Order: sequence, then C-alpha cells, then structure tokens
Amino acid sequence: MDILLTGSVAYDYLMTFPGHFKEQILPERLGSISLSFLVDSMSKQRGGVSPNIAYTMALLGEQPRVMATVGEDFEDYRAWLESKGVDTSLMKVVPGLFTASFFATTDNASAQIASFYPGAMGVASSQSLDDLPSKPDLIVVSPNAPDAMTKFCDESRELGLKYLYDPGQQVLRLEGAELINDMEGAYFLFCNDYEFGLISKKTGWSLDQMLDHVKVLVITRGKDGADLYMGGESVHIPTVPEKEIVDPTGVGDAFRGGFLAGYSRGFNWKLCGEIGSLAAVYCLEQKGPQSHSYSRKDFVERFRKHFEDNNKLDDLA
Repeated sequence: MDILLTGSVAYDYLMTFPGHFKEQILPERLGSISLSFLVDSMSKQRGGVSPNIAYTMALLGEQPRVMATVGEDFEDYRAWLESKGVDTSLMKVVPGLFTASFFATTDNASAQIASFYPGAMGVASSQSLDDLPSKPDLIVVSPNAPDAMTKFCDESRELGLKYLYDPGQQVLRLEGAELINDMEGAYFLFCNDYEFGLISKKTGWSLDQMLDHVKVLVITRGKDGADLYMGGESVHIPTVPEKEIVDPTGVGDAFRGGFLAGYSRGFNWKLCGEIGSLAAVYCLEQKGPQSHSYSRKDFVERFRKHFEDNNKLDDLA
C-alpha cells in the first residue's frame, strides 16, 4: 500500500530533569509562573512526527513516503532515512531556514514540558497534493503548520483520497471550527486521551458524534493501552510489558507506524492495534524516537509472547 506521510520534520533536543514538575508548580501562582529546570542530561535526536512514523513503518518492511519542508541542515537526516528505506524525494529543502526543532524536558514521572520552533515547517503549505504524480492509497495528515494541515485535508477530500487525521499537539492551537473542518470525512482520527478531551471540548462533539464524521477513531491511553472505535464496535488494545522505561518521546508515533504497517497488509483492526502496541514499547525502551531497532523476525517472536498467535504475522516476518 502506498502511504504518504505529511507532518513535522524536526531535530529533537531531549533533556531529563531529576525530579517532578508537579512539585515545582504553585497552583496559586499560575498567573505569574516562572520556572527554570536544571537538567542533568541532553541529547540531540532525529525527530518530527512524519519521519518518526515512517521509521517504524520501514522497520516493519513498508516503504513509506514523506512529504514535508525541511531546512538546509537536513542532508545528514535525509541520508539516515533513505538508508532505512524511507522515500524522501518529496522532502523539500527551503533555502535560508533551519529544520524545525523540538525542545523537551522529561521528569522522573515521565511528565514532559516541551517547546517547538517551526523553522522550515512554517512554509509546509507551499506543497500540494495536487502536484503528486500518482494518488497514494492513504494520506497521513499529522502535526504540521496549521494552514498546511487544513490544506492537505481539503485537498484529500477534493481529490477523493482516503486520509488519516492526527492533529496531535496542534490541538492546542486549532479552534473548534478548524478541527471540525479537518475531521469531516477523515477515514481515521488518531489522538491520545488528553487530546481527545480537548477535541471534544472545542468541537462540542461526543465520541459517538465524532464517529458520525470519521470512520475509525483511535485513542491511545499511555499505560492503559489504546481503544479503537468504528461504527457501533470497539476494541481495546493492551500495552506490552516493557523491559525498562527510558524515554516516552515518539512512543505515539511508533504506535501509529506499527498500526499502519498492519493496515497496509489488510490486517483486522485488533491486529493492527496490537502491532502498534508492540512497536510503541520498543520505542519506550530507547532514548529518542528513532533509536529503537529490531528485525521483523524478532518483532514477530516478541509479539507472539504477548498476543494470540496469528498466522497472518508470517507475512510480517
């Protein structure tokens, strides 16, 4: 299946704070909050939602394409993605700009405070699905410049393309009317449980009302797994026990990559979610969103230790 991913491409600067954010926040002083955290480590990682998803898809044997705007500092990152099997031919370098940057600090409870500099991502709307030489089977519209997200959703509908809407952290910036526009007619809606609450509050829509506008709703719930809703049915996906928790950055993207690898092969929703769940824990056990690695054979062997054996996985291996 030809899956085209749109969304942010960024360098991640990941820091760890040896304490708990909640202990440093005074609720009665939120109006004048001023905090600085002394971190004890920092690393620079390749990140951004669309290549993070693509990376896991490639590990599982897919050949995803990414369409995005990047900066002049992107060439080493491009070489890395291509070496893993990701098609970067639609990743456009914007002269005079840096690739977007994500600055995240994680505490001992895996709570995270982050900032994002858009850089070249800010002109993502300069690209268009109209210019594609062939129609993909699925467009993934993930966090990006808000005007680009709306443009790609609109173009997907106009071109009759099936699309997955994944607003992610941009839910904070998008208004209810914008979310409604982008969700209308989407095949998939992906979000975590907190984002679902924000979407519901901003749109006034309940879960059932959202399913009047999208075919499949997937809500990830951290340690509580994920829930898939479609029509009048629902499927719960449990988490896979982790060997250790190292870094939560990119775990949701890995889940999406695993889910889409299963979807590309025509697997049922439950199996897609279970593949996503295992892909997510591999990411959780490493530092950074593209540091996990495994052979497809090893992936299938670990899968069968936690989920019902399924002969369909022979295709994945």
